[in-house]
Amino acid sequence: MKQVYFDNAATTPMAPEVVEKISAEMSQDFGNASSTHAFGRKARSVLDQSRQVIADSINANEDEIIFTSGGTESDNTAIVQTAIARKKLGKHIITTAIEHPAVLKPMAYLESIGYDVTYLPVDQNGLINMDDLKAALRDDTILVSVMTGNNEVGSHMPIHEIGELLKDHQAWFHTDAVQAYGLLDIDVKRDHIDLMSTSAHKLNGPKFLGFLYKRDGINFPSFLKGGEQEDKRRAGTENVPGIAGFAKAVSLLTPASKAALQEKYQAFKQQIVDGLQQANIDFEVNGSLDPNNLQHVFNLWIKGVSTYVMQTNLDLNGIAVSGGSACTAGSLEPSHVLIAMYGEDSPRIGESIRISFGKYNTQDDVAYLVDNLVQIIQRLKTKEGVK
Repeated sequence: MKQVYFDNAATTPMAPEVVEKISAEMSQDFGNASSTHAFGRKARSVLDQSRQVIADSINANEDEIIFTSGGTESDNTAIVQTAIARKKLGKHIITTAIEHPAVLKPMAYLESIGYDVTYLPVDQNGLINMDDLKAALRDDTILVSVMTGNNEVGSHMPIHEIGELLKDHQAWFHTDAVQAYGLLDIDVKRDHIDLMSTSAHKLNGPKFLGFLYKRDGINFPSFLKGGEQEDKRRAGTENVPGIAGFAKAVSLLTPASKAALQEKYQAFKQQIVDGLQQANIDFEVNGSLDPNNLQHVFNLWIKGVSTYVMQTNLDLNGIAVSGGSACTAGSLEPSHVLIAMYGEDSPRIGESIRISFGKYNTQDDVAYLVDNLVQIIQRLKTKEGVK
């Protein structure tokens, strides 16, 4: 049976070049980067080179990159440590209703200890209104955290406009760029970003690794207490082989290749839409087909077919999709993103699937998906007596 993976927003397979790089580093550069002997110095050199590659990818300075265990740690560090460090300036924070749980749960924690958090609503395209942000902004606002691109519907937030709005305000601007970093052009200086979170496994790199960009001049203590690694900004021995693999994955994503991937995924979306329309399938796109969105994420409402039933049937045919964020997919909770977009009573909440493309998917893979979607839907409808 053919096996096709369309859950790349959850995680991506490591690129062969990344596997090769990590394997080589594990055997050749096993020293602790904090050690001063030759083995340690060699590992430090790899660490420094990797940091520079990653800094260059977002127009940052090398010393503004802090390696972490991934997006969750980066988000938690940026949010919680900002709140603690700046509480004398105010205790008001702004975010959106459709952030990843790695942002929403730290926000809930801060609310429990006395901080005031404003959750901006989104429209049916999954976008905030800049007027809502302007109205929510206060003199005591210390942080605005808005994701670059949504992991369930692919909406691309107005990051540059937010940065422009905040550049003369005391609030620091944090963006969760976990889904967007491998696909969009991100320039932290151009967009006036103060803090940014990423994760390597979303762009064909290793799991349990990411970085936090922290603009020069922003100071808060290490989130993890321990050693003085990462220039005293993140305790814990650096995963040098993994970081080298992360840098390799980043080096494979040039501006031209990222644009080509966006174009490729956009064509995949149209291929699915055309195939379902030709088969007279009753469906709608959750969000929009805006070319500025994250094109690798495609969320479909298959009318009358539950998410669980569709996922199960596709899985039986060797096709992996999801019902939403991988971090909440194991629970029975409905998608907070779709609820924020359409309301908790919308039938979309229980009848939608997320298809997410990766660099190794092909047109043949998409055709196989479309064929199976059509067959499954027609079979289920026939079984229900709907012709």
